[in-house]
Order: sequence, then C-alpha cells, then structure tokens
Amino acid sequence: MTVPAGRDTGTSRRAALAKARISRRPSRLGQRAGAAAGPDYPVADDAGFPGLLKRTWQRALAAPGGDEAVDILLTLDGHVPADVQLRALPAAEETALRVLYGRTWREPEPQDAAGSRVAGPDPDAVAFSGEIGLNTSGRVLLRVPSQPPLSGREDLVGGVLRVPWSARQLECYRAESARDTAREAEAVGDARRWLENAGPAGRAGMLALLTEAARRTAPFALYSGERQYTNFRDRNTLTGKTLWPGHPDCALSALERVPVDLWSDSDVLMVVCLTLLVRSAGFGRIEEANGTQLTPGHVAHLLERTRRAYEGVPGGTPVPPAASQRVADLAALAEAIGRRRREITGRVQLYREIHGPLMHKVERIAGPPGEEVRRIEAELCARLCEGLPAATGDTLAALADSIAAAPGWLAEPHGAFATGLESLVHTTVVAATQAFGADFAMSRGMRSLTALVAALRAEDWSTIADWDLPDFFCCVVPAPHARRYFGDSAAELADRAWAMSARMQYNSWHFLVGNLPKTPEVVARDYFVPPTIPDIAHHSDQHHHGHVAAKVRYSIRSPQDVEVLGRTFQGFADLRLLRCEGRPFGEAELLAAHRASGFLARATGLAAALVAGGADVAVRAFDSQWHWDTIAG
Repeated sequence: MTVPAGRDTGTSRRAALAKARISRRPSRLGQRAGAAAGPDYPVADDAGFPGLLKRTWQRALAAPGGDEAVDILLTLDGHVPADVQLRALPAAEETALRVLYGRTWREPEPQDAAGSRVAGPDPDAVAFSGEIGLNTSGRVLLRVPSQPPLSGREDLVGGVLRVPWSARQLECYRAESARDTAREAEAVGDARRWLENAGPAGRAGMLALLTEAARRTAPFALYSGERQYTNFRDRNTLTGKTLWPGHPDCALSALERVPVDLWSDSDVLMVVCLTLLVRSAGFGRIEEANGTQLTPGHVAHLLERTRRAYEGVPGGTPVPPAASQRVADLAALAEAIGRRRREITGRVQLYREIHGPLMHKVERIAGPPGEEVRRIEAELCARLCEGLPAATGDTLAALADSIAAAPGWLAEPHGAFATGLESLVHTTVVAATQAFGADFAMSRGMRSLTALVAALRAEDWSTIADWDLPDFFCCVVPAPHARRYFGDSAAELADRAWAMSARMQYNSWHFLVGNLPKTPEVVARDYFVPPTIPDIAHHSDQHHHGHVAAKVRYSIRSPQDVEVLGRTFQGFADLRLLRCEGRPFGEAELLAAHRASGFLARATGLAAALVAGGADVAVRAFDSQWHWDTIAG
C-alpha cells in the first residue's frame, strides 16, 4: 500500500513518510514507531485457539468415560456444535465413530446395522486397540484397523486416548466400511463423469471461478479424505494470502493443464463440491462448509438443510428435493436454491451464525421482530432524538425520514464535530454501546465522500483502488466498564479501541473496490467480496490475532449498502457490537442492530447526495488522537 503523500494537506512525500514513521498508538502518540523494547501488551503463546485445544484435551482426559470424552472433543468443550466435527471425519473414521459411540451426522438408513453403537468389549476380550486424539487444527482423529498410530502421522494436541475394540465391533466396522467405501467410490466415479461431461472449457471455468473464490473469500479450511484445502495463513494449499493465482502449489492452479483422469479423488471431489456450493449462494456458501468433508453426501446435507429453511418462507417458487445425490441432481438443486435465495432476500432477513473456533458459518432466516427488538429500537431512538437536531420518531426508519426531510446539517459543523455526519455516527455508536449492553460498539466508513463522488464522476477506478487506510475511518466507543478487561487501564483501553479502529479501516479498504468494474487496477488489488448480510459470532477470540488481544468473544456485524451517485456500494457502512464475556448476542439483538446500521447507512447516503449537489463532506474525527482524548482523557 502507498503512503498518502500530500493528499488534502499539501505536504511533501518526505513529510508524509516522516509522519508515517510516528506511532499512531494512542498511548505512544508523537513517538517513533517501533522504538519500544518489546510489545506493550504481550499475549501468551497459547492464547486463543491453542489454549482452547489444550483445555479441551485436558477435559477429555479427565472425563469419567469414553462417551463423555468423545462429546468434549467433538464440541471442543462446548464451543462448537458436534455436527461440524462429525462432518470433518474421513469415511473410515466416520464409520468407526458410529460403530464405537453411535455418533453420526447422517440420518439413519433402513439397512443400518450400526445406527446405534455396538457394545464394547470386556477388558480381557480386546480384539484391537484403537486411539482417539485431537490435532492442532482442532480436528478429532481416530485410529482404525490398518492404520498406524496417530502420533506418527499427526500434530497432536496431547497424547491419545486408547479405544478398545471387540471382535463384534470389528465385524460390524468391516461390514459398514464395505458399504461406505462402495458409496464413496460410486460418488467419486459420478463426480469424475460430471467433470468429463463439462468439457475442457467447462472445467477451466470452474477452476477460474474457484480460484477467484479462494482469493476473495474469508479464511476457510475444508477436507477431502485426509487432505486439507485452505486459503488460511501459512497452511495455504489454495490461492490466498500466501499463494498467488497461478502458484504451482495451489491445488486449483495445479489442475489447469492436467487431464481429469489424472486428478486425484480428493481433487475431483474438491472441485465438484466447491462448484456446487458457489452455485447455490456465491462465494460465501463455502464458509458454511468450513471444517467439514467435501463429498457429494456432505454437500447434499447442507443443500437440503438450506432448501428446507427456504421452504418455510411463504410465496414464490418452491424448490423440490434433489432426486438423488448424483452430482447432476445436486447441481440442479444448487441452482434452484440460488434462484430461491434471490427471491426471498427482500422478504426475510438472512444472517449467518459463526462458530469461531472452526470458522464455521450457518445461514439462518430470522423470525419476525418481537418485543425485544422494539424495546432496543425505542431506546436507541430516544437517545438519538436527544443528541441529533430535527430528529423525531419512535422507530429508526421514522427517525431517518425526519433527517431526510432536512439533511443539510449533515454537511455542516455540529457540536464538537466538523460535520453533522460525524456527530450522527458518534451519537449512534454511543447509543448502541448503551442500548445493547455492549463492551464496544463501532461504525466505519469513508473519510471523504467528496473525493469518492469526484472519482466516480470521472470513472477514475485506479484512484479509488489506490486509496489507503487513512482514507477510511472507524469510530470505536467502549463502555466505561470495559477497562476492567485490560488491567483497569484507560491507556490500554484506548490502545485496544484504536487497534479495532485501524482494523475496521482495513476492512473498509478491503471491501470498497469489490464494488467497482473489474479493470486491471481493481483486479490486481487485494480485496474480499463485500459482505451483504449480518452475522452473529460465538467464541471469536480464537484465530483472529486482534480478537484474541482485545478479548472479543461475542460479536454482531451488520454491514449495509450505501448508494453513492447511483452506484450501490455493498458493505460500505456497518455497525459492530462486541462483548468480551457474559452472554452471547441473540437474534433479536442482531435484528435491532441491523436497523441501527440501516439508519447509519441511510444517513451516509443522504450525505453523499449532498456532496453530489455541491456540498463538501469529509470526516476528520476518529483518528488515534481522537480515541486517546475520548477514552483516556
């Protein structure tokens, strides 16, 4: 990224570089960046996910029996649904867990002999000594007959738990494995034929689309058999932060010129299953398979769950179940689900529930707003009417209408702020912190709507793509009590808030160009597809370094579209709510937060319209000095 030399300041590049070397951390303002002897707030080596895995393993070791230990491992000690881990198991281990413990994600079939567990052996009648363990990716592992010990082939969190098998369990496992192996072989053969029928051009199109998906989508980790496919950090096997498009180590790039009959079974299933997921809802659907196996059976399970959820929305064109789990039938279902999703989007509120430890997402359909939503909204409106001029109404929509009737003040100074838009953002974030009982609330956006409107009029996409983090803002407001999570230090609280603000500036930068025409400058820029639906996250203080440091356990994210000069910018504005401990956020709070972020987005759109008419709207507040002054005083 570039240094914004001289932008709106007339400063030289040398002066801009000198300024860039000064620390922006609130508690170190005016000091040279990187001059500290060490980190101000060191984080333990096992903070976040490694610590959770360690605690999970210790709890499993202390469990009174094998069933309890298995449940602890499958749920990572209550932090994720067991269903996710069950669907991460390769075929042989899935069969073993079903036989030994009766745990399965599948609906029982009439011919199942082991839909429920088979009784274990007496201590003197052990026919095979198996193992169960947990690896550093958080995946439950089983050693089954014909496999070597887990310690020789996996990075284990601890040791292993010994699992004795009886002769009867072995026999049942052999019968079930034969059936499951035949089912998997048939699925791979069907997937290969589907790819062959697509022809060279069709397969090339799939690989190009999936490469773009891996490049433009948040981190995911998926499995096909024992193989992991991920764009996440240093374990990348797909295009992402580590591997550029076309990199020979990218599993997708490696297939581009290879005949399909030479593709591995894992690669065949990966390409087919990811294609089906993308066809059902775009790139975002991939994250709903995070941490699970890529097989037609697993994809069929996800698509059928989604179909049933959409079926509950009245009106429109119903989608029948897939005729079978053959790829052609699943492709037809995926495309029908995609059409149905577009059909219902304007009638119901979709959102995603995120399980942070495994980065797994589940799409939900919110129910109708109830009394809790109305209560929170009424409190927000009361607080906003006190702090904003000419704002009236007992709903956020009515309050936005009152501002739209006379929006000129958004471009004028108001209170301690250079523009009414800044004042509105701050007042809304403060009100949200209080009304939702959040530890932090925040909202992000673009600093200069004037510059954006000018660039859009000139269709100057390269200038927009060249903008940097200082061209965006994020207003972060902690609750007064939040300092207790950081040693009761106001200085550390200000530093944490600024770190959040800087990260949200990055998010705005990262999403903005995803709304632009795909010119060479835009395509070359690092960006994610902008978010379009809100989400609730549970136990998100695991992988994201910023979340670990700031102890962000529960969150709501509510992105909103903003129209600027006739162009819709998805994910342009948002409201985020964070809790460091206590109870998770619920659906009612998400619906109320989405109304609040809609209010912020509408105000931003009104300000953009003022700019289009000749006004100048630039947000100057919410930098590191502002966060120091307002938090540490």
